[in-house]
Amino acid sequence: MMSRLVRPLAEVEIERLVRWADEEGWNPGIGDATAFRAADPSGFIGAFVDGEMVAGISAIRYGLSYGFVGLYISRPDIRGQGHGKAVWQAGLARLEGRVVGLDGVDAQRDNYRAKGFVDAYRTVRYGGRLARNVAVPSDKALILENPNSSLLSAVVKFDRRTFPEDREAFLECWLAPPNKLCVAFSGESLTGYGVMRACQAGWKVGGLSAVDEDTAVALFNSLASRVDQEVFIDVPLPRAGFAAFLTISGLAPGFETTRMYRGGMLALSPELVGVTSLELG
Repeated sequence: MMSRLVRPLAEVEIERLVRWADEEGWNPGIGDATAFRAADPSGFIGAFVDGEMVAGISAIRYGLSYGFVGLYISRPDIRGQGHGKAVWQAGLARLEGRVVGLDGVDAQRDNYRAKGFVDAYRTVRYGGRLARNVAVPSDKALILENPNSSLLSAVVKFDRRTFPEDREAFLECWLAPPNKLCVAFSGESLTGYGVMRACQAGWKVGGLSAVDEDTAVALFNSLASRVDQEVFIDVPLPRAGFAAFLTISGLAPGFETTRMYRGGMLALSPELVGVTSLELG
Protein backbone atom coordinates (compact mmCIF):
# COMPACT_ATOMS: atom_id res chain seq x y z
CA MET A 1 0.00 0.00 0.00
CA MET A 2 1.30 3.45 -0.95
CA SER A 3 2.47 5.53 2.01
CA ARG A 4 2.27 9.28 1.47
CA LEU A 5 3.93 11.85 3.72
CA VAL A 6 2.84 15.50 3.58
CA ARG A 7 5.22 17.97 5.22
CA PRO A 8 6.81 21.44 4.89
CA LEU A 9 9.53 21.73 2.28
CA ALA A 10 13.21 22.36 2.97
CA GLU A 11 14.99 25.09 1.03
CA VAL A 12 16.41 22.71 -1.58
CA GLU A 13 12.93 21.25 -2.09
CA ILE A 14 11.44 24.71 -2.67
CA GLU A 15 14.07 25.16 -5.38
CA ARG A 16 12.91 21.87 -6.92
CA LEU A 17 9.28 23.05 -6.87
CA VAL A 18 10.30 26.24 -8.69
CA ARG A 19 12.13 24.10 -11.27
CA TRP A 20 8.91 22.15 -11.78
CA ALA A 21 7.18 25.49 -12.43
CA ASP A 22 9.74 26.19 -15.15
CA GLU A 23 9.09 22.77 -16.69
CA GLU A 24 5.38 23.64 -16.74
CA GLY A 25 6.22 26.72 -18.82
CA TRP A 26 5.57 29.31 -16.10
CA ASN A 27 8.97 30.98 -16.60
CA PRO A 28 9.89 31.75 -12.97
CA GLY A 29 12.77 34.02 -12.02
CA ILE A 30 16.23 32.52 -11.71
CA GLY A 31 16.50 33.43 -8.01
CA ASP A 32 12.83 33.22 -7.07
CA ALA A 33 13.15 30.38 -4.55
CA THR A 34 15.20 32.46 -2.10
CA ALA A 35 12.77 35.40 -2.07
CA PHE A 36 9.74 33.09 -2.01
CA ARG A 37 11.07 31.34 1.09
CA ALA A 38 11.67 34.68 2.81
CA ALA A 39 7.96 35.47 2.50
CA ASP A 40 7.01 32.54 4.74
CA PRO A 41 9.64 29.82 5.35
CA SER A 42 7.02 27.29 6.47
CA GLY A 43 4.58 28.09 3.67
CA PHE A 44 5.72 25.47 1.16
CA ILE A 45 4.27 21.99 1.43
CA GLY A 46 5.09 18.79 -0.40
CA ALA A 47 3.78 15.25 -0.71
CA PHE A 48 6.38 12.49 -0.64
CA VAL A 49 6.20 8.81 -1.60
CA ASP A 50 9.16 6.59 -0.79
CA GLY A 51 11.18 9.71 -0.03
CA GLU A 52 10.50 11.34 -3.42
CA MET A 53 8.54 14.58 -3.80
CA VAL A 54 5.48 13.96 -5.95
CA ALA A 55 3.48 17.19 -5.46
CA GLY A 56 3.89 20.64 -3.98
CA ILE A 57 2.11 23.88 -3.18
CA SER A 58 2.83 27.28 -1.64
CA ALA A 59 0.37 28.48 1.00
CA ILE A 60 1.81 31.78 2.19
CA ARG A 61 0.63 33.58 5.29
CA TYR A 62 0.77 37.37 5.07
CA GLY A 63 0.15 39.11 8.38
CA LEU A 64 -2.92 37.86 10.24
CA SER A 65 -5.63 38.20 7.61
CA TYR A 66 -4.38 37.19 4.14
CA GLY A 67 -2.97 34.12 2.43
CA PHE A 68 -2.02 33.18 -1.09
CA VAL A 69 -1.86 29.82 -2.86
CA GLY A 70 0.46 29.10 -5.77
CA LEU A 71 3.04 26.69 -7.18
CA TYR A 72 0.37 23.98 -7.09
CA ILE A 73 2.03 21.21 -9.09
CA SER A 74 1.96 17.42 -9.19
CA ARG A 75 4.71 15.44 -10.90
CA PRO A 76 3.33 14.63 -14.38
CA ASP A 77 4.18 10.91 -14.34
CA ILE A 78 2.05 10.15 -11.25
CA ARG A 79 -0.88 12.51 -11.53
CA GLY A 80 -4.35 11.24 -10.69
CA GLN A 81 -3.28 9.46 -7.51
CA GLY A 82 -4.45 12.05 -4.99
CA HIS A 83 -1.08 13.65 -4.25
CA GLY A 84 -2.16 17.07 -5.50
CA LYS A 85 -5.36 16.89 -3.46
CA ALA A 86 -3.32 16.05 -0.37
CA VAL A 87 -1.08 19.14 -0.61
CA TRP A 88 -4.06 21.33 -1.55
CA GLN A 89 -5.91 20.31 1.59
CA ALA A 90 -2.80 20.85 3.72
CA GLY A 91 -2.20 24.28 2.20
CA LEU A 92 -5.77 25.50 2.64
CA ALA A 93 -5.84 24.18 6.21
CA ARG A 94 -2.76 26.29 6.91
CA LEU A 95 -4.63 29.38 5.68
CA GLU A 96 -7.89 28.69 7.51
CA GLY A 97 -9.65 31.85 8.70
CA ARG A 98 -7.95 34.14 6.18
CA VAL A 99 -8.95 35.70 2.89
CA VAL A 100 -7.12 33.47 0.39
CA GLY A 101 -6.10 34.52 -3.11
CA LEU A 102 -4.77 32.65 -6.12
CA ASP A 103 -4.16 33.18 -9.83
CA GLY A 104 -5.89 30.32 -11.61
CA VAL A 105 -5.35 29.08 -15.15
CA ASP A 106 -8.48 28.63 -17.23
CA ALA A 107 -8.32 24.82 -17.09
CA GLN A 108 -8.63 24.89 -13.29
CA ARG A 109 -11.01 27.81 -12.81
CA ASP A 110 -14.15 25.67 -12.43
CA ASN A 111 -12.36 23.47 -9.90
CA TYR A 112 -11.42 26.51 -7.84
CA ARG A 113 -14.97 27.84 -8.04
CA ALA A 114 -16.22 24.52 -6.69
CA LYS A 115 -13.86 24.98 -3.74
CA GLY A 116 -15.39 28.36 -2.88
CA PHE A 117 -13.16 30.76 -4.86
CA VAL A 118 -14.77 33.70 -6.65
CA ASP A 119 -13.48 35.51 -9.75
CA ALA A 120 -12.07 39.01 -9.14
CA TYR A 121 -10.35 40.02 -12.41
CA ARG A 122 -8.38 38.66 -15.33
CA THR A 123 -4.61 39.04 -15.62
CA VAL A 124 -2.78 38.95 -18.95
CA ARG A 125 0.92 38.27 -19.44
CA TYR A 126 2.41 40.60 -22.04
CA GLY A 127 5.77 39.74 -23.51
CA GLY A 128 8.20 40.46 -26.29
CA ARG A 129 11.08 42.64 -27.35
CA LEU A 130 10.46 46.34 -26.95
CA ALA A 131 10.46 48.76 -29.83
CA ARG A 132 13.56 50.85 -29.19
CA ASN A 133 11.92 54.06 -30.39
CA VAL A 134 9.27 53.73 -27.68
CA ALA A 135 10.96 52.30 -24.61
CA VAL A 136 13.61 54.74 -23.45
CA PRO A 137 14.85 55.60 -19.96
CA SER A 138 12.93 58.35 -18.21
CA ASP A 139 14.34 61.01 -15.93
CA LYS A 140 11.14 60.58 -13.92
CA ALA A 141 12.31 57.16 -12.68
CA LEU A 142 15.63 56.14 -11.14
CA ILE A 143 17.15 52.65 -11.06
CA LEU A 144 18.95 51.87 -7.79
CA GLU A 145 21.45 49.03 -7.46
CA ASN A 146 21.54 48.82 -3.65
CA PRO A 147 18.52 50.37 -1.89
CA ASN A 148 19.29 51.69 1.59
CA SER A 149 17.11 51.06 4.63
CA SER A 150 15.32 54.39 4.26
CA LEU A 151 14.29 53.65 0.68
CA LEU A 152 13.32 50.10 1.57
CA SER A 153 11.01 51.46 4.28
CA ALA A 154 9.44 53.86 1.77
CA VAL A 155 8.83 51.04 -0.73
CA VAL A 156 7.38 48.76 1.96
CA LYS A 157 5.02 51.56 2.99
CA PHE A 158 3.98 52.23 -0.63
CA ASP A 159 3.49 48.52 -1.22
CA ARG A 160 0.76 48.48 1.43
CA ARG A 161 -1.32 50.62 -0.93
CA THR A 162 -1.52 47.65 -3.31
CA PHE A 163 -1.15 44.62 -1.05
CA PRO A 164 -3.46 43.69 1.85
CA GLU A 165 -0.75 42.90 4.42
CA ASP A 166 2.86 43.80 5.19
CA ARG A 167 5.46 41.71 3.31
CA GLU A 168 8.69 43.41 4.33
CA ALA A 169 10.73 40.19 4.69
CA PHE A 170 9.86 39.20 1.14
CA LEU A 171 10.53 42.67 -0.28
CA GLU A 172 13.96 42.85 1.35
CA CYS A 173 14.99 39.93 -0.86
CA TRP A 174 12.89 40.88 -3.89
CA LEU A 175 14.33 44.40 -4.12
CA ALA A 176 17.95 43.33 -3.66
CA PRO A 177 20.49 42.66 -6.44
CA PRO A 178 20.65 40.98 -8.86
CA ASN A 179 17.01 42.11 -9.25
CA LYS A 180 16.71 45.67 -10.56
CA LEU A 181 14.70 48.22 -8.56
CA CYS A 182 13.33 51.40 -10.09
CA VAL A 183 11.64 54.16 -8.10
CA ALA A 184 9.86 57.41 -8.87
CA PHE A 185 9.52 60.45 -6.62
CA SER A 186 7.57 63.68 -6.57
CA GLY A 187 9.61 65.90 -4.32
CA GLU A 188 10.39 63.69 -1.34
CA SER A 189 7.34 61.45 -1.79
CA LEU A 190 7.63 58.04 -3.43
CA THR A 191 5.11 57.83 -6.28
CA GLY A 192 5.85 54.36 -7.57
CA TYR A 193 8.25 51.46 -7.81
CA GLY A 194 8.99 48.58 -10.13
CA VAL A 195 11.19 45.48 -9.97
CA MET A 196 12.68 43.50 -12.85
CA ARG A 197 14.34 40.10 -12.53
CA ALA A 198 16.07 37.68 -14.85
CA CYS A 199 13.95 34.63 -15.69
CA GLN A 200 14.57 31.33 -17.41
CA ALA A 201 13.55 33.15 -20.60
CA GLY A 202 14.11 36.90 -20.77
CA TRP A 203 13.20 39.26 -17.92
CA LYS A 204 10.02 39.85 -15.96
CA VAL A 205 8.77 43.13 -14.48
CA GLY A 206 6.77 42.71 -11.27
CA GLY A 207 5.57 44.24 -9.17
CA LEU A 208 4.88 47.56 -10.75
CA SER A 209 2.87 50.11 -8.79
CA ALA A 210 2.43 53.83 -9.36
CA VAL A 211 0.16 56.74 -8.51
CA ASP A 212 -0.74 57.25 -12.19
CA GLU A 213 -0.26 55.73 -15.62
CA ASP A 214 2.46 58.17 -16.71
CA THR A 215 4.58 57.17 -13.72
CA ALA A 216 3.95 53.47 -14.43
CA VAL A 217 5.11 53.97 -18.03
CA ALA A 218 8.23 55.81 -16.88
CA LEU A 219 9.10 53.02 -14.43
CA PHE A 220 8.54 50.29 -17.00
CA ASN A 221 10.55 52.09 -19.69
CA SER A 222 13.46 52.71 -17.36
CA LEU A 223 13.61 49.04 -16.42
CA ALA A 224 12.91 47.42 -19.77
CA SER A 225 15.30 49.65 -21.69
CA ARG A 226 18.17 48.22 -19.63
CA VAL A 227 18.03 44.82 -21.36
CA ASP A 228 18.08 43.66 -24.96
CA GLN A 229 15.93 40.58 -24.44
CA GLU A 230 12.27 39.70 -24.19
CA VAL A 231 10.47 41.34 -21.27
CA PHE A 232 7.30 40.04 -19.61
CA ILE A 233 4.77 41.59 -17.24
CA ASP A 234 1.48 40.32 -15.77
CA VAL A 235 -1.11 43.09 -16.08
CA PRO A 236 -4.61 43.14 -14.51
CA LEU A 237 -7.10 43.43 -17.37
CA PRO A 238 -8.69 46.63 -15.97
CA ARG A 239 -5.41 48.45 -16.76
CA ALA A 240 -6.47 48.97 -20.39
CA GLY A 241 -4.45 52.15 -20.91
CA PHE A 242 -1.21 50.58 -19.74
CA ALA A 243 -1.93 47.46 -21.78
CA ALA A 244 -2.35 49.64 -24.88
CA PHE A 245 1.04 51.23 -24.16
CA LEU A 246 2.63 47.78 -23.97
CA THR A 247 1.09 46.81 -27.31
CA ILE A 248 2.47 49.84 -29.15
CA SER A 249 5.81 49.18 -27.43
CA GLY A 250 6.06 45.79 -29.12
CA LEU A 251 4.73 43.43 -26.43
CA ALA A 252 1.93 40.97 -27.21
CA PRO A 253 -0.71 39.44 -24.93
CA GLY A 254 -0.38 35.75 -24.18
CA PHE A 255 -0.85 33.63 -21.06
CA GLU A 256 -3.94 34.55 -19.01
CA THR A 257 -5.06 33.79 -15.46
CA THR A 258 -7.93 34.81 -13.21
CA ARG A 259 -7.35 36.32 -9.78
CA MET A 260 -9.74 34.57 -7.42
CA TYR A 261 -10.50 34.89 -3.69
CA ARG A 262 -12.09 32.78 -1.00
CA GLY A 263 -13.26 34.10 2.35
CA GLY A 264 -13.80 37.66 1.10
CA MET A 265 -13.28 39.82 -1.97
CA LEU A 266 -10.38 42.28 -2.24
CA ALA A 267 -10.65 45.29 -4.52
CA LEU A 268 -7.97 45.88 -7.14
CA SER A 269 -5.83 48.77 -5.91
CA PRO A 270 -5.75 51.71 -8.36
CA GLU A 271 -1.95 51.87 -7.99
CA LEU A 272 -1.34 48.22 -9.00
CA VAL A 273 -0.22 47.99 -12.63
CA GLY A 274 1.91 44.81 -12.73
CA VAL A 275 1.46 41.77 -10.47
CA THR A 276 4.51 40.93 -8.37
CA SER A 277 4.30 37.18 -8.91
CA LEU A 278 1.54 34.79 -9.96
CA GLU A 279 3.05 32.32 -7.49
CA LEU A 280 2.95 34.53 -4.37
CA GLY A 281 0.52 37.31 -5.27
